[in-house]
Amino acid sequence: MFRPIRRKDRAMPREECMKVLRDASTGVLALSGDDGYPYALPINYVFHDDKLFFHSAAEGHKIDAVRRCDKASFCVTDRDRVCPEGYTTHYRSVIVFGRIRLLENEAEKHRALLLLADKYCAGMGQESHERIISAEMPAVAVLEMLMEHIAGKKHPEVKA
Repeated sequence: MFRPIRRKDRAMPREECMKVLRDASTGVLALSGDDGYPYALPINYVFHDDKLFFHSAAEGHKIDAVRRCDKASFCVTDRDRVCPEGYTTHYRSVIVFGRIRLLENEAEKHRALLLLADKYCAGMGQESHERIISAEMPAVAVLEMLMEHIAGKKHPEVKA
């Protein structure tokens, strides 16, 4: 169902792909948008238990797209150095294909928001996380992406 990487010499092992997903801060989520146009957006995320979690406004293009079609892809590039002398780029990237859903259960939603807060606001403390999450919960949606396929590639000059 999913195409194999053409440049097998640049394929990354699964564990290195997982490390990229754990460590990077931003990726691009691609959905099926309005009128059949692709809709790709840069977005913060957290990777936990082989799932990706995203927060969102409760309404908008992203939510409409997810409700219309649950298939998605997500791409993260954690290395990107253009090397003009070699007419190349030293890169490391991962792409995930999977199914995405809107979390409806309040406990699941709260847990995912805590994971996001721990990743992006680690120094703020649990009490601060709880206060902000409680205040924002009614206006926030949380999306969960279950991975069906993952692939990573890197330039040979890039070390793990």
